Amino acid sequence: MARRDVMALGSYAYFVVTSYALVGAVVLILSGWIALDYRSQKARLRELEASGIARRSGRRAAEF
Repeated sequence: MARRDVMALGSYAYFVVTSYALVGAVVLILSGWIALDYRSQKARLRELEASGIARRSGRRAAEF
């Protein structure tokens, strides 16, 4: 029985695998950066609300 390659990349295998690895790393780094920024923004918002500054979107129009 002959061995059948599922994915034959030929001479470009190194380039393709390296490209996918770099894109995966960039996506992971950006996801982490977004998660950290989200936590930072939520903390800043809590600080502002604790100091008495409220979001206008959180109140009704009649309260202005």
